[in-house]
Amino acid sequence: MKAPARFVVRGGRRLTGEVEISGAKNAVVAILPAALLCDEPCVIENVPDISDVTISVQILRELGAVVEQLGPHTYRIDPRPVNCTCVPYESARKMRASYYFMGALLGRCGLARVSMPGGCPLGGRPIDQHLKAFRKLGAECKIERGMVDLQAKPLKGNQIFFDVVTVGATMNAILAAVKAEGLTVIGNAAKEPHIVDLASFLNSMGADIIGAGTDTIKIRGVKFLRGTSYPVIPDQIEAGTYMVAAAATKGDVLIKNVTVKHLDSIISVLEKIGVNVEADEEHDQVRVYVDGPLVKASVRTRPHPGFPTDMQPQISTLLCLAAGTSMVKEEVSEQRFQYVDELRRMGADIQVDGKVAVIEGKGVLTGAPVKACDLRAGAALMIAGLAAGGVTYIEDIHHIERGYADMVGKLTALGACISKEAIPVENAQTLPPAVGEV
Repeated sequence: MKAPARFVVRGGRRLTGEVEISGAKNAVVAILPAALLCDEPCVIENVPDISDVTISVQILRELGAVVEQLGPHTYRIDPRPVNCTCVPYESARKMRASYYFMGALLGRCGLARVSMPGGCPLGGRPIDQHLKAFRKLGAECKIERGMVDLQAKPLKGNQIFFDVVTVGATMNAILAAVKAEGLTVIGNAAKEPHIVDLASFLNSMGADIIGAGTDTIKIRGVKFLRGTSYPVIPDQIEAGTYMVAAAATKGDVLIKNVTVKHLDSIISVLEKIGVNVEADEEHDQVRVYVDGPLVKASVRTRPHPGFPTDMQPQISTLLCLAAGTSMVKEEVSEQRFQYVDELRRMGADIQVDGKVAVIEGKGVLTGAPVKACDLRAGAALMIAGLAAGGVTYIEDIHHIERGYADMVGKLTALGACISKEAIPVENAQTLPPAVGEV
């Protein structure tokens, strides 16, 4: 049995230099399943080297697709040999985005069998809005023993209006509707950049999708999708994470290969905290540096174009280093404050009441043994470890590796002192209680 691993972060080093941002995790996990809808081979570029991609490629191969890696970040996918409509349970349970295979297989074959999503433990992960969309398009939906069974012959365009703004259901509705007969209109659609990227990928193959990035998306079904070569957009959240890491260490970092307009809400909050951000749209880069004190702020997560929920743990960590009392309100994701107990181990003073966290900024954190409870919590703990005095040991790092390509290598190149080491199973210990825990 392979021993689990952990990151060892020796803090107190100022980050300086340049870092290149990878392709967007939240886009590629939908674009890879979307390749199943193509009637010819397609090439996807700027694919990040993360475990969610590894699992998605594995699922594509298990379904019968021929997947070739043409380069470090380029894949060629030939979906024509696909002869299976059931995503194996063991593969699907490892990642939340496995549910995009529902819409892709339903759109391709009129049939799909996929387990309930896995991934980070951020609440109940209801898929009721996904199923609502599929039913509106004419599918029969059943859930038995943790498996979702979908069947529709044929899919027909319809009006879909979501009860809440939901990224996953919006993307799944797009996938299912692309080849449905007639016109589909999606109302109260999510507007995130990765939704626009999915629509752009499908349109590059000949789909007829307009309105992505607005709250109303119109899709006129087509019968054939041609092969294409398409680059995934840069990762907005990875860029934001390195921006916060630079700020937390009072560093000076040039972050390259970004889409500046996707970072507007993150830049706005950082500037409010006292961070300097120089945006260069012409060269797709931002410089982040700190030359003064960090100050308190109030932050509220919102669907795009608001401040992203996926950046909330990182910005909360930064506020622990700012002077004064800050408030963070989470209005998008359930259970997004699970990381708070881990930050308390490092000396953070955070109180959570429902959807609101009150942070008493002390300006310092101290290294400690902690665990990443989900992807973005893991990123927050990495930032905390970089800024803290002493050594931080981060366990359950598989969460981090799901969504950040070579995070250790990139941070090390900026001057951080981080290593990855095996934890002998017989030496694994229960973490001590967090500060304030009973």
